[in-house]
Amino acid sequence: MKTRCVAPMLVAKIGYIVMSILYCAAGVLFIALPQLSASLIGICIGIAMIAFGAVKLVGYFSKDLYRLAFQYDLEFGILLIVLGVIVLFNNERLMNFICIVLGIAILLDGLFKIRIAVDSKTFGISTWWLILALAIITAGVGVALIADCAVGAELLTVLLGASLLCEGVLNLYTVISTVLIVKNQMPDVIEAESVECERKDRWE
Repeated sequence: MKTRCVAPMLVAKIGYIVMSILYCAAGVLFIALPQLSASLIGICIGIAMIAFGAVKLVGYFSKDLYRLAFQYDLEFGILLIVLGVIVLFNNERLMNFICIVLGIAILLDGLFKIRIAVDSKTFGISTWWLILALAIITAGVGVALIADCAVGAELLTVLLGASLLCEGVLNLYTVISTVLIVKNQMPDVIEAESVECERKDRWE
């Protein structure tokens, strides 16, 4: 039986790691330089959300061995792309809008990662509790970002940076600990049976 191509899994894992590191870097930058313009922040976050959404879609269709980190990435990837486009083209109440949109995205990702942590425990991944802890913290920061969007611009930028930093750390640790790439991974049994049934139908 032909083994599954690991290239999409590798692209998704590397993409996840790169985007997570960029999120962390952006978070540190926003915390260190809270006086950055709202327009620049909006452009950076919009592009980052679209790029990460695309990476999540690749991850969902890569069909890695555990199917943990990417299991919700079809819906969440589409959501990130849509929200990223909205952020890029929204010019009214830019900073508040960015924080609300990103806060919702981070909150949802934290909730999804809580489920992934529970599934990781079932798979026997010993550090599932760390994913759970990071997910709860990230979801809490997402709620804070949504609730505190009326504070001053500089304080809001710092909170935005903290949210991005938490999100980056959460995704980085999740993908490293739960995405296992096996070079000789076999296709799913269901897929193999489906192909076999299709062949039989053609001959009948």
